[in-house]
Amino acid sequence: MAQKKGKFEQANGGTFFLDEIGEISPAMQVKLLRVLQERELQRVGGHEDIKVDVRIIAATNQDLHALVTERKFRQDLFYRLNVFPLHIPPLRERSEDIPLIAQHLLDRHATAQKKAIKGLTGEALEALVRYRWPGNIRELQNVIERGVVLSKGTILKLGVDLLPIEGPDTGVPGSIAEGKSSESLEEIQRQHILRVLKRTGWVISGPTGAGAILDLHPNTLRSLMNRLGIRRALHAAQ
Repeated sequence: MAQKKGKFEQANGGTFFLDEIGEISPAMQVKLLRVLQERELQRVGGHEDIKVDVRIIAATNQDLHALVTERKFRQDLFYRLNVFPLHIPPLRERSEDIPLIAQHLLDRHATAQKKAIKGLTGEALEALVRYRWPGNIRELQNVIERGVVLSKGTILKLGVDLLPIEGPDTGVPGSIAEGKSSESLEEIQRQHILRVLKRTGWVISGPTGAGAILDLHPNTLRSLMNRLGIRRALHAAQ
């Protein structure tokens, strides 16, 4: 009476993203391997082989090599998927990216919730950078979103209930919502950009320039440097 196409058939000629590939069952691994090897499938209840041409992008936060050794993940499927591996470091290994990511998430959630929140306090941003982020980028997104929901001002403060950070002196959780900010978000951004510029020898454009490292268009970076008062003549000798 009706025909229902599966996900692979719908993706024919396009790209299929498989998230958390390390979690799929052994039975599903066998089925996936057949599609990848033979480039064909059968619909549930069907009898005809259907050719499909699908590009696969798979992601996992697990060690697939270890799962293969433990016989929890098929070796043949691993090598079928491991054609062009990309390692994305966890957030705790790229703390220099946190200020820009946090501001991007803040802008997005503030706009969605129609709140006039422009930035974070210096203490809040410092705490975000110090935190280890076991939940990676999703945890950061959730923290920022909850902070926006609870915020009543134009500058976002993050309390200990949102982000349990150890205090610098006591070694116990302390509130990062209390007290005045020692540094503004702009000053933290300024120092971060300066560090990157000095690392690249003040090269802004190109694949190894500061713009590429900061994931900013060179013209955008130059405009930001102008706004923050960053000049090579002023800082090159420091």
